[in-house]
Order: sequence, then C-alpha cells, then structure tokens
Amino acid sequence: MIDIGPPPRLIDILLIDDDPGDILLTKKALTGSKLYNTLNVAADGVEALEYLRSAEESERKQLPDLILLDLNMPRMDGREFLREVKQVPAWKRIPVVVLTTSDAEKDILKSYDLHASCYITKPIGLDQFQEVVNSIKGFWLAIVKYPPKS
Repeated sequence: MIDIGPPPRLIDILLIDDDPGDILLTKKALTGSKLYNTLNVAADGVEALEYLRSAEESERKQLPDLILLDLNMPRMDGREFLREVKQVPAWKRIPVVVLTTSDAEKDILKSYDLHASCYITKPIGLDQFQEVVNSIKGFWLAIVKYPPKS
C-alpha cells in the first residue's frame, strides 16, 4: 500500500485590492479550487491591518496563510501595508504576493526591499489574468508548504 500522506491543508487567503473588477476576476479564477478554505477581501491597507488585528483577537477567525496585495490603493497603499505587516512578529511569516498593474522597476525593488514574497504584474486581458491567477493557485496553493497555524 502506498502512503500518500495527509491531504493538503486548506489555505486561507486575504486579497487586498480596491478594484471590484480585479476582485471579481480573482474570485472567479479561484472558484472550483479545492485547495483554499476562505478568501477574505480588504479594500486597502487600513482595512487589511484591521482584519489581521481582529483575526489575532478572535477565536473564530484565523490569520491568512497567504496575502495577495495590490500596490495602488487609497488610504494605505500596498507599500505602506508591507512595511507595517512585516514589522509584526506574528504576521511576518505570512507570504505576500504583490499582484499589481505596475511594472515600474522602483515598485518592484521597493516591494522586495519590504520583504514581498514575489511580484507579479497584472495582465490587462481577462484570459491572461485568469492564467496568472491559475499560476498563483498552482504554486502557492498546491506546492508551497506553510508554517503551522499558531
């Protein structure tokens, strides 16, 4: 008998984006995947930090395993969010995938300087966007090993 090990752990995702179209496309691309448990959405960095704080204090809500982060948002943008999230010991291990329209070298360098796990430029077309999210899903949801939830 071959032991294939335990089933993969379901992944909790926090999507931080202010564009309703991109949120819908991301949700649609992830639909049907049995590899994630929840997808929560925050419209900007302020809302995302509030979500993380409430998850730490709640017995019912958990910190996300993965954060998908847009850079250009109102109130607190993705760069400011990265700076904040990587300062908190309980949050710094959460992988942050920057998923943004910017392909500016300064944004790429700044994101990695702020400890982003990777940087992906959002494509313009629907099919290409679906392909990018499927690639994220294939790698971050099916292959990556996450630290245990505390």
